[in-house]
Amino acid sequence: MAMIEFSPAEKDLIIDKVQRYFVAELDQDIGKFDAEFLIDFFSEEVGAYFYNRGLNDAKMVLEAKLASISDDLYEIEKPTSFVR
Repeated sequence: MAMIEFSPAEKDLIIDKVQRYFVAELDQDIGKFDAEFLIDFFSEEVGAYFYNRGLNDAKMVLEAKLASISDDLYEIEKPTSFVR
């Protein structure tokens, strides 16, 4: 799996969310460096689990769409004497 890269603006937004979470939920201030370090840790250690879950969810949606398309094609198929 390739490393997921975020733009500087995206990373700043994520860091801000982590910092606000620490203040709101843990009543602790966390610096930008520490928040970024924490994000990198979670990304490396558990990011693949979230990534794989997202891929699995996308696969399920795609399989449902393909099944629907297959059903739709079967419905418009014209009868012939040819046997498959």
